[in-house]
This record gives sequence, structure tokens and C-alpha cells, in this order.
Amino acid sequence: MDRKDLARDLAAIVGPDHVRVDDGALAAYARDATPLFHSLPQAVVLPGSTEEVAAVLKYATERAVPVVPRGAGSNLCAGTVPLTGGIVLALTRLDRILEVSSEELLARVQTGVTTARLADAAAQAGLLYAPDPGSRTVSTVGGNVATCAGGLRGLKYGVTRNYVLGLEAVLPTGEIIRTGGRLWKDVAGYDLTRLLTGSEGTLAVITEVTVALLPAPAETGTGVAYFPSLADASRAVADVIASGIVPATLEFLDRKCISAVEEFAGLGLRQDAGALLLFGDDGDARAVATNLGRIQEVCDRAGALEVTLAEDVARADALLAARRCSLPALSRLGSVTILEDATVPRHRLAEMVDRIDEIAARHDLTIATFGHAGDGNLHPTCVLDPDDHEAVDRAHAAFAEIFAAAIALDGTITGEHGVGAAKLPYLADRLGADQVALLRRIKNAFDPAGILNPGKLGS
Repeated sequence: MDRKDLARDLAAIVGPDHVRVDDGALAAYARDATPLFHSLPQAVVLPGSTEEVAAVLKYATERAVPVVPRGAGSNLCAGTVPLTGGIVLALTRLDRILEVSSEELLARVQTGVTTARLADAAAQAGLLYAPDPGSRTVSTVGGNVATCAGGLRGLKYGVTRNYVLGLEAVLPTGEIIRTGGRLWKDVAGYDLTRLLTGSEGTLAVITEVTVALLPAPAETGTGVAYFPSLADASRAVADVIASGIVPATLEFLDRKCISAVEEFAGLGLRQDAGALLLFGDDGDARAVATNLGRIQEVCDRAGALEVTLAEDVARADALLAARRCSLPALSRLGSVTILEDATVPRHRLAEMVDRIDEIAARHDLTIATFGHAGDGNLHPTCVLDPDDHEAVDRAHAAFAEIFAAAIALDGTITGEHGVGAAKLPYLADRLGADQVALLRRIKNAFDPAGILNPGKLGS
């Protein structure tokens, strides 16, 4: 469809100030946070209401124009790259916090509210929004729901899907539906709320989210343990869980990550260690102190080089910053950083780490690994020069082997980043042909015209 005609028609729906068709704007929306994926849309539209979203989708379905829903574009699976052009539906104007209820322990927000804003609003009411993705300051709640984002508190508190009570969503035909509601218990009909959570913008466009909140913990505490190797740290993780403790935080960095983070942030991390294990807990002050002490003892018995507890909030925040800044720190080592995720059962974490190191060495690549040790979610991260085409090819081959290794260890190709376009080639290996065919039938039921995020899940 002609760009000018598309701009005119969309402007009639959302107003001319909220349609972009100039080359600069299209280039800005041609990629997300996933390197090596890029495709120009024909137009970008920023609706200001659910009704405008519905009108855009109805228009696009009638004319068979692809639509890619997008929040902040911080996803790491090329989930919001417009592979076949069309319209990028940017939802960042839908950014109102509609309700925070201390009585019902819930919040209602529009899809463009950032995760950090929701967490701050909950905290002001003495409540906790538990999902805590690393991109929380920029990622939107709608994007978190669309990818079922995880985060640093996933071991103890679960991931985004555990807190989504209800959704307002728009079908490709323009119909507005409400799934779920304000209740923890509601089994009326198929669980469309859970189906849309993690559907990566391929079934419907989420415009409003109702999430469950928890009472804020009275106390939090953090510690760090250094180990000779990442395999040693992985075995300590298994020992911590086996001891009956479920920490709020249990994260790890390998030697390459430690070095990069220390050079980037100067946090005083010990650089002679092969791995760092960051642990933390929250709740009753006495229970927190007891659990942190027990974790320290377990790490000591597991051969830790050193274990220290943060003496104050400032030091605890600095340690958490070490984990959160792993990606920007590593990105300084090369012009492109490919951050992936794979998940294995916790007891196979050390084995998976060894396989990643072996694969990296065989392909002559720099791959650092960090991630969520408590739930077996690893983030192998490759740093390279994109102009070195041989290195790019080796990286693709290496990650294919890494995903195959995760599956062979009873794991999965993605624990929290999503499939998007980046991991679609490996989806059948994980699910099998029958399940992929079922995904396509579900996709067709929601989106018979095939306009929503084509080239992704179910396409």
C-alpha cells in the first residue's frame, strides 16, 4: 500500500500528530534491542485509546496490512521487528496508571506504563509488584505480558504470568474483549488471559492489564559469594535450594562478566574469581538474617573463595547494579552484543555452563554467561564485530548448538526473552511438529487474515 495513502487513512483515525512516515521515524522503529535484525515499516502509528487501537486493527484487517504491536522495543528476540513492513502500532501513549488497590491487592494500568512506574506506584501504597525484569526502567507492562518476562525475583516470586489477573485486548477484527478480571480464582471458560500472556503480539493487542500485588516485605538483604569457577557456583546453587531455602534473588556472573562489570562500574568486585553468586532474601527481618546466614554457610562449604553480606542498603543496591549492568558492561567489548537465553533444570546448570564454554572455544568466540541461577535461566552473551561476517556465521552456529544442548538437558530455547523472529528456527526442535501445527491453528482462530506480527509465533 502506498505510504502517503496509509498515512492519510491512519491520520483520520488517530490524528496527524500521531502518525509517522518520514524516513527517520521509520528507521527508529525498524529494529528493537535485538542485534542483526532490521526491517522498515511503512508507517508508525501511536494510538491514544483502546478505541483507536480497534479502529487501526479493523482498517488493517480489511486491507490485509501487517501490524506489529510494540511497547518500548526493549525485547531481545526480534519480537517487534516489522519483518514484512506494514504498520508498527506503538502503544507508549497508553501510559496511565488507572488504579492501585490496597484492599484488593491489585493494580490496573494501560499497556504503555513502564514496569518501574508500576512498581513505584505499588511501593507508595506499601505493596510489591513482584516481576522484576532487568529492563524494568524502560520496558512496558504490556511488553512484559506479551513476552511473559521474568526477572531477578523469579525464583521466589515467579514471572509475569503469575501476576496477570485480567486483560483488555483488541482482536485483529477490531473487537474489544476483556479476559479474566480482578479475581485470583476464576475458571469460567478457557483461560484466554494465560493464552495471551506470552503470545508476543501475534493473537491480539493488549491495551490494559490488571495485575496482582503483594504486601511489601519488611526487610531485604543481599550478599555475594565468589567461587573458583561458574561450575562451582552452580553446584552451590543446588546446595542452597536443597537446604530448604528459596531466596528472593540468586544470580550469577562468570569471570568475563565480572571483569566487564568492574571496568564499567567500578563496584569493587573481586576479579580473580571464576564466578560471582549474588544472593538475597526479603520478608521478616529475623527470617532474612537467618536465611542469609544459612546461604553464607552453604557457600562456604561449597568451596567459596569469599562470602560477604551487604552491610547497608547502598552496598546492596551496588551489588544488584552489578547484575543489572551486565549487558551494558559487556556491550563495551565489541560493536554488537548478542544476548540470548536458555533454561535447563537447576541440577544441570553446571553441565550447561561447561557446554557453553566448550562451544564458544570451538567456534573461537567470546561468550560470557550470566543469569538467574536459581531457576536455571542462563544468558550466554556473544560480543563481536558485525562486519566480520565469518564471526557472525560462527555465532549463529554456536547459538544453534547452545539451544540444542539446552533441549538435550531437558531444558528450553528461551526462559524469558521469547521466541520472536530470532528463535523461530529452533521452535519446532523444542515443541515438535504437532505442537507447532496447533499453534498455527490457534493463530488462525484469532487472526484469520494473518495481519498480527507475521513471521513470528504461529505464522
